[in-house]
Amino acid sequence: MALQEAIAADDVNQLYRLIEGDEYLIDRGSEGPFPHTALHDAANQGKTKLAMELATLRLLFTRKLNCGGYSPMHLALQNKHYPTVRALMSLDPELIRVRGRGGITPLHFVAGKIGDNEQEKVELLELLAEFLSTCKLSIEDLTNQCETAIHVAVRTGNTEAFKVLFGWLRRVNLTQILDWKDQNGDTILHIAALKKQPEVYSSLIS
Repeated sequence: MALQEAIAADDVNQLYRLIEGDEYLIDRGSEGPFPHTALHDAANQGKTKLAMELATLRLLFTRKLNCGGYSPMHLALQNKHYPTVRALMSLDPELIRVRGRGGITPLHFVAGKIGDNEQEKVELLELLAEFLSTCKLSIEDLTNQCETAIHVAVRTGNTEAFKVLFGWLRRVNLTQILDWKDQNGDTILHIAALKKQPEVYSSLIS
C-alpha cells in the first residue's frame, strides 16, 4: 500500500525511501507475461513525475502489456493524461509504436479519438502531429485488421485527424500509404465512400 500511496501523491522522494527499505519493491508483480507494474499504475493515474522516475529505473516496463493488453502509454491516453504521454514519448519515441490490444498503437488510438470538447480536440490533434514528427515510421504500423492510422481516422469519422495525417503524408512523400488495403481489402478511398464522407473523398481524388 505504501507504494500506491507514493504513486497517488506523485512523490519521488517517498518512492526512493521505500526502495531503500526494499530494493525489490518495484519489481514485484513484473515477472509474469502480462504484468501490471507500478509504471502502469502511475501512467494510469497521470502521475507524470513518478511515471518518469519508474521508467528511468525500469525502461523495460514502458513496453510491457498488462492483462488488458495495454502499455503504460496506452493507459495514459485512455485516461486523458496527455502530459504523461508526452513525457514518456520524450524518454523513448518508439513507445508510439508499441502494439497493444487489437494491434492498436498509441498513434492509432489518437487518430481515432475525437475529444469531448474543443480544448481536448485541439490537444489530440497537436499530439497526433507530435507523434508523426517524433516517430515517422509509426505511420506504417498496422492494427490486427491491417489498418494504418489514417484508415482508423476515416473509419471513425475523425475528419480533423484525417486532415492532419493526409497533409503530413503529402509533405513527407508517403502518399502511397493511401493505397494500402485493410483486412477487408478496402483502401482509405473505399472507406470514405462507404462511410459517406464527401470531404475526405474529395480530398483523396483531387
